[in-house]
Amino acid sequence: MAKDIRDMFKADNTLQNDSMPNGHEARFLSKLETAMPEKKTKKINWLSIAASVIVLLGLSFGAIQFFNSQNPKNTTVVEVDPIETKTIGDISPDLKKVEDYYLANINLELSKVKLTPENKDLFDGYIKRLDELKAEYNRLNVELTKQGPDELTVDALISNLKLRLNLMHRLKEQLKDLNSVNENQI
Repeated sequence: MAKDIRDMFKADNTLQNDSMPNGHEARFLSKLETAMPEKKTKKINWLSIAASVIVLLGLSFGAIQFFNSQNPKNTTVVEVDPIETKTIGDISPDLKKVEDYYLANINLELSKVKLTPENKDLFDGYIKRLDELKAEYNRLNVELTKQGPDELTVDALISNLKLRLNLMHRLKEQLKDLNSVNENQI
């Protein structure tokens, strides 16, 4: 059987008249203090804060001095434009045709070479020599630019191109001989 809770409280008047015993609050606070003591606030140590600030400022100053010494402000950077070199093709259209002919044939012969482990040493030797001749060709182009076109420089440039093409033909012949020797041995 269900009872109304309001009716039950009205019937029990003992709860309304009861009060806490004397000294209850003081006993409660003392038990609370022993169970959870109040944390004491720390005093600020101004001396340690000042020392930390001084160390931080010193490190900052040292870092600034270090990076400024790496990139001094009084150093002037001068950019130099690369020299545009002339080639024999810039002198006349006929020489341009000669230069293009030789360079195209050199590149064509170089592209026809089939590199294998057997011919790698031979090929590397020729490539090294071709690189030396190309460096000489570039040096002659710089000389042509600085001193202007003269017969000796133009002849030297054309001879360089001829020599490079001849080297490519010799490489091709030696590779053909090497391949025929390898085929005969098999």
